Amino acid sequence: MSDNPHRTSLDAILAATRIRVEALKRDAADLERRAAAAPPVRPLREPAHDVGVIAEVKRRSPSQGVIRADLDPVQHARGYVRGGAVAVSVLTDEQHFGGSLEDLTRVADAVPVPVLRKDFILDELQIMEARAAGASAILLIVRALTTSQLRALAQAAAAWHLATVIEVHSAAELEPALAAAPGAIGVNARDLDTFTVDLRGAEAVIRTVPGNVPVVAESGIESRNDIERIAAAGADFVLVGTSVARQQDPEQAVRTLVGVKRQPRK
Repeated sequence: MSDNPHRTSLDAILAATRIRVEALKRDAADLERRAAAAPPVRPLREPAHDVGVIAEVKRRSPSQGVIRADLDPVQHARGYVRGGAVAVSVLTDEQHFGGSLEDLTRVADAVPVPVLRKDFILDELQIMEARAAGASAILLIVRALTTSQLRALAQAAAAWHLATVIEVHSAAELEPALAAAPGAIGVNARDLDTFTVDLRGAEAVIRTVPGNVPVVAESGIESRNDIERIAAAGADFVLVGTSVARQQDPEQAVRTLVGVKRQPRK
């Protein structure tokens, strides 16, 4: 994998994901059986007084290259929770992010909080896979799906009792996202086509999300000042990856980010 973000496009990532999905088809019956036998999910916390921190297990990314090659997902996740994280996000794409379903399973077994499967979900088989591995929520990306695919996958997630964080990057993507009845809207400051980060643009999108739908701000959030800024726009949660994943002391890294007062949207 190249560290040059412009050489790993969203189209390339989705093409690789489709190959993974094809490989899952031969195990469909087993996946369905294991998903049906999985323990109850842990509901995502409702928006509270403070902005909730969702901390991510992340070894590398197309935009930044290697973040922490030796990251132990269980040790990091436990540290995140001790530091005050309300949920843990686990990247499960191996080719581009260095993650795995094993990471997800181990983290879900090790922490008491909900675990979000962060991947490029294109098929219900991946939803069953997430449920079987212990996830309580999945990410669905508007830019990666047609409107009908998005709706179908959101309905499949609900049938498997998984919450959905439906990710948008622009105001134009909000309508299909909201129509799919998300558990939360994820507003990604990073453009998945160019990998550039625009916090100001994300703030503008956050302000347009109806006040009764929780918002998770994603990407470009490195510091407490960033969280205060995004809270002022009305974010209920922040998903923080690189800035905590790279740390030797993940507990302290998260502790410095929690406690920012939430400012509800109208």
